[in-house]
Amino acid sequence: MKASKITHRNEIRIRIDFPYNQEIALKLKRIPDCKWSRTLNAWHIPYTKEAFERLKELFPEIEYPRPEQSDPETPKNSQQRITKIEKSGEINTNANNPPLKPTNTSNTITIELSDKQISIKMPKNEVDIQFIRSFRYFRWNKNTFCWLIPNYRDNIDKLKAYFGNRKIEIIEHTSSIQPLNSTQPTYNKDQMLVISSFRRKLRIYFSYNKDLAARIRQITLSSWNSDIRCWELPYSEKFLTEIKDLAQQNSLEWIYREENKGKIIPRKSRLDIRNYKTCPIEYIEKLKELRYSQHTINSYTDLFEEFINHYEAHQPENITEPMIIDFLRYLVNERKISTSYQNQSINAIKFYYERVLGGNRKIYIIDRPREEKYLPEVLSTEEVTMILNATENLKHKAILMTIYSAGLRISEAIDLKIKDIDSQRMQIRVEQGKGKKDRYTLLGYKTLEILRKYFLQYKPKVWLFEGANGEQYSRSSIKKILKAAVAKTNIKKHVTVHTLRHSFATHLLEAGTDLRYIQNLLGHESSKTTEIYTHITTKGFEQIKSPLDQLNIT
Repeated sequence: MKASKITHRNEIRIRIDFPYNQEIALKLKRIPDCKWSRTLNAWHIPYTKEAFERLKELFPEIEYPRPEQSDPETPKNSQQRITKIEKSGEINTNANNPPLKPTNTSNTITIELSDKQISIKMPKNEVDIQFIRSFRYFRWNKNTFCWLIPNYRDNIDKLKAYFGNRKIEIIEHTSSIQPLNSTQPTYNKDQMLVISSFRRKLRIYFSYNKDLAARIRQITLSSWNSDIRCWELPYSEKFLTEIKDLAQQNSLEWIYREENKGKIIPRKSRLDIRNYKTCPIEYIEKLKELRYSQHTINSYTDLFEEFINHYEAHQPENITEPMIIDFLRYLVNERKISTSYQNQSINAIKFYYERVLGGNRKIYIIDRPREEKYLPEVLSTEEVTMILNATENLKHKAILMTIYSAGLRISEAIDLKIKDIDSQRMQIRVEQGKGKKDRYTLLGYKTLEILRKYFLQYKPKVWLFEGANGEQYSRSSIKKILKAAVAKTNIKKHVTVHTLRHSFATHLLEAGTDLRYIQNLLGHESSKTTEIYTHITTKGFEQIKSPLDQLNIT
């Protein structure tokens, strides 16, 4: 039976460990404020002289850690041994010589602060680890070998108090990336202001109203943005109508504005930079070694080149962390890039310093942006028909029909080979799609018919869709085909090749296809990704009856 000092839920306690014994547990309960912790899977009592004396009285033979003082060459408090508590012993509450002091106190503890996060890098010690685990939302970062806790309330003060008599290095980072348009707009208590962001978001402002806030919280995909103190929703006509109705129900004046994107600084081209630096060859080789897809390799190298050419006078290995954060701030506040672009830039930069350079890993305190939730643009079946009918070239029509009818990504369409078309089972095999996963998707009868005509006329050799010289068809060519077809119609929506994939999923859902089948056809790893399409359509809602209507109420 052993006792040890721990920090549990920000309180210093004495932990009692022993093999399960009901009689011991009953005796232990006699100590005031004795508690069982499911987290620790152990009993614990207050860290007081009275509780400790009672513990010794009940269990004279209990063991506990105590400083080794018999060896003159051993630094004080640097080593611990297990000894038996003597009858005359008592707990030492002297802060300069606690009996259960953690080991490795001579090693430096590095604490780094950012706006939202605290990272702690320290020697491995069970007592210290238990203390870190007492904070809410703690986690271990296996990439940077440090503990992470939120930087809020008095967390930093607790850390300083706990590690106060040990060697600490505290590094404070300047404010991270600021949210765009963070200035609060003006409105009065009788108004609801809705701003349509250029990032396809609805920002909703109104004076505090508990009931109204509860109604908005019930709307799917709604979220509170604490940075700019407003409710947010992905842009859609459906959500816009719902919010307008809520404003009328609460007798609030409806004010709607569209956000001006403002002046954007374009990315520097190769011609703008005198000594343009290309991506280091070892960077590309490392990506290939780790079997990244060619599309990811192209994206990472392109983003990394933008970064290293931002600092023309510096070699990549000499760029410091503050410079990295300044670059990311420049991307957001001046280039006004999307969250996705920002995350990809962070990943491309971290890949070089952590994976290519190797060696000792450095902690990068970079606050990731809030994940943006968008509702994808979707075409109606009539609009898809208009686009396909406007495409006159046989090859071009075959490409667009295949993408739409199978729900393909553009990369999956250009990677299709002739052998991937299974006309017997009416399936298309997608080999090594996103996430290096294989799957089967639909081969429509009309698609098969147009593909046979295309095959007889163009006679491709390996790839299903080949260029003039037998190479894979390019992304840019497919984008131009779709853009030309949309231009011939009166469609005003922002249509991309991926819009055809979104439309495929939405039309299947509206036709009554089970969401699990749609998930498999699209190749989504998580069902949550596929569920986004349930928020786009309301078709079929009129057929759903409230369970109340089935009750026999008089």
